[in-house]
Amino acid sequence: MSDKNHLRSILSKIDGRGYKAYKDIEGNYQFKDFNLKIDRVAGDPFASPSKLRILISKDIAGFPSNLCQSKIRAIALRDYLTRQFDRTVKQFSCHRGTGKSGSIAIATTKQEVIERSSVYINDRDLEVRFLVGLPARGRTILGFQAIAMLCEDLPKIVENSLKYDSLNAAEIQRHVETVEDADWLRQQLKTRDLVAFVANGAILPRRSGIDDRPLLDDATVFRSPPSLEIEFDLPNSGSIKGMGIKQGITLIVGGGYHGKSTLLRSLELGIYDRIPDDGREFVVTDPAAVKIRAEDGRAVTGVNISPFINKLPQNRSTVNFATANASGSTSQAANIIEAIEIGAKLLLIDEDTAATNFMVRDRRMQRLIAKDKEPITPFIDRVKQLHRDLGISTILVIGSIGDYFDVADTVIAMENFLPRDVTEEAKKIADSYPSDRQFEASKNFGTITPRIPLNSSIDPSRGRKAVNLKVRGVDEISFGSFKIDLSSVGQIVDSGQLETIAAAIIYAKVNYIDDRRSLRAVLDLITEDVASGGLDVLSQYPRGDLVAFRHFELAAALNRLRSFSTLTKK
Repeated sequence: MSDKNHLRSILSKIDGRGYKAYKDIEGNYQFKDFNLKIDRVAGDPFASPSKLRILISKDIAGFPSNLCQSKIRAIALRDYLTRQFDRTVKQFSCHRGTGKSGSIAIATTKQEVIERSSVYINDRDLEVRFLVGLPARGRTILGFQAIAMLCEDLPKIVENSLKYDSLNAAEIQRHVETVEDADWLRQQLKTRDLVAFVANGAILPRRSGIDDRPLLDDATVFRSPPSLEIEFDLPNSGSIKGMGIKQGITLIVGGGYHGKSTLLRSLELGIYDRIPDDGREFVVTDPAAVKIRAEDGRAVTGVNISPFINKLPQNRSTVNFATANASGSTSQAANIIEAIEIGAKLLLIDEDTAATNFMVRDRRMQRLIAKDKEPITPFIDRVKQLHRDLGISTILVIGSIGDYFDVADTVIAMENFLPRDVTEEAKKIADSYPSDRQFEASKNFGTITPRIPLNSSIDPSRGRKAVNLKVRGVDEISFGSFKIDLSSVGQIVDSGQLETIAAAIIYAKVNYIDDRRSLRAVLDLITEDVASGGLDVLSQYPRGDLVAFRHFELAAALNRLRSFSTLTKK
């Protein structure tokens, strides 16, 4: 292994040469307190930055063992260090030449605390993976500026961001304990027959649609109605009270702009832990919760949507339904069935993003259009069966369909962002003003048909490229010759999740999709591999941009790949 002085020597020798000479620095270099691994050097200053790693022994880093004594604590500490490294490099990273020259960057973070491959901690070392734009003017190496970056700035960054004695110990402890408490709280939901919990004192409104930080000015502090209040004793923070949402069917009602959708958005992201002071640290939701919406134009492959849609014109089958251009109702039906197929236990639906004809048929429409002329069985007639037959709860934001009062177990009214339990009032209204609509469903929900993905339908190649992958934000994956549109999958919060999902699709094709295993079985095997081997099992080389995902979002990506094809499992 070379040392820092050898790296300095190489950089001084290649100063003024063509950019490709930077390849000479690939390798390992021992600094005073850490080991620098230069894994891959970019061939061009305008290409993706070079990939580097820092390994510092746990003894030198000095973090107390209790901070990573469990998996969730280790994830929280790794998240904290990613954020701290990012804050520190911003003090040193500067423009040093052309293109991306002079940049030092690590994976970006938001409000959620999610497992990432940017920082790892094992029994011996703390490892940090990051990107560097090596300095150049045009395609001419600026070797002495590279010396300043790697040999002078980098040791300072390590000192200020990766050593316990240089950091705020109380802040680290709070970060780890907040995440641990939230994770513990989420695990307790099922034991109390709950699907979600919103702590008193939570701040749900966000600053804007593009700024997910908490609204600070004039934000209403959440407080549970007394009838729905429940208490937990957290491992670190002690007693906490808040609104418990029980299993079954829950309606969130209220006037426009009073906080209905804000509450639902907080619940759909309650599958993630959050940083301290986010305002929603202790808003937690069943980890098997899936947001459902209509999605006009999406492809659907071999889904049994017959519990909701049957007897189409021209006798088209809906037991093995496929289309390249789904309508609002067929897409929403497919989204529900696909989620159930993978193990969803809670559906989250906002009337504003649902297909109206899928949600309900009122008595007037029933009398005008007879049931034998209407292929859709509306959700209102299946929602209780979902819970009774399959153990799946539903939370719905409803602003205009009062018929749902008849099927609701709990009704929560939002008024100026504060909840009120109006269940009894809603039931009295339902009794006083009966809808007189006819129940249109069969006696039982119906069959969920497992599907078998076909290996040949998943092709990441394009032209001469064996693997052609590109991610755009949190909305789209270019996969081979196709674009996977995930703009309607609202529980993806990080572009790194799309990078990881794309890698997982290829991993599934290579290892598990064999034209025999069901989609659920394939996804379970991938989940087990990641749980035991970490995110690195999905890549052939060290990557710092991978972010954990749920199998629901991986399934969503596969289901929206337009080449995807399946068989029905017999």
